[in-house]
Amino acid sequence: MDGTTIQKYFQQEALSMLDAYKNFETLIPSPKGSGAEHKGEDGRFVENLIRSFLSKYLPKELEVLTGFIARPAVKVGKNDRNRKKEKDSHSTQLDIIIYNSAHYPVFLRSDDTVIVPPEGVICIISVKKTLNDSDIEHELHALKEASKLCRCGDLRGPYLALVSMDNNINKQNPDTFDWIFNKMKLIYENDDNLGFDDMVGYIGAFKHWGIFKARPTKENPKDARYVMFKHDEETENHLGLQFLLTGILSVYYDCSRTNIIRPGFTSFPSHRPHDRELGIIQSKTPAKITD
Repeated sequence: MDGTTIQKYFQQEALSMLDAYKNFETLIPSPKGSGAEHKGEDGRFVENLIRSFLSKYLPKELEVLTGFIARPAVKVGKNDRNRKKEKDSHSTQLDIIIYNSAHYPVFLRSDDTVIVPPEGVICIISVKKTLNDSDIEHELHALKEASKLCRCGDLRGPYLALVSMDNNINKQNPDTFDWIFNKMKLIYENDDNLGFDDMVGYIGAFKHWGIFKARPTKENPKDARYVMFKHDEETENHLGLQFLLTGILSVYYDCSRTNIIRPGFTSFPSHRPHDRELGIIQSKTPAKITD
């Protein structure tokens, strides 16, 4: 079968999620003819759809939450007192935090809104109903700074993603993807404290396209290589959701975090090349590469 059953299954799941959003737009239409009438509720509904999807498939140890990361300047582990030289710090509010609550405590919880320490953070996702020009710089900066809060010894950093249902990016620009990549380079290349894990792993508009960061090689551990996939809207709506799941599971099962064997859970079309090579952005410190 070559994984085609998994691809077909997640394609149906993706279509179900997109249909649920279409139903929301139908019942709460916008007077402008695009999206639902209430922008805030529009965004929250999309966020809840993605959270529900992830909760359905992630290991039960991982909770899909929203809230803040707090990094106190206290002793970590048995003997590591390095953080005592820092100051207490915290993130801005984050749309989705994937957190290992089975092994790490929570500072504060109110339903699904939490304040958590950084060690248990597996993934951070910014969610937009429609991705606009201004979202790229603002959201990637917030994700980058949240990632830095999660630097904890030899632990692989959390997976970072910026996702939306649709996009409205710079439509006057002849090449949207070059525009996005150049924005990313400006954000990342001017940061003298940039780690590989601080760069976004996935940016995507589920209906249409996705930008994916490949893992580095041992020969070039600072190189973040970005490629773009255009989705065939009849058969490839599942790509974005599978990229998300794959990225989250790759961090969760990384040997710096667990000795559990990673399962074969996601599947991509065999010999399906990316549609565009966008380029390489170098981090200032190398990625933690494990066998």
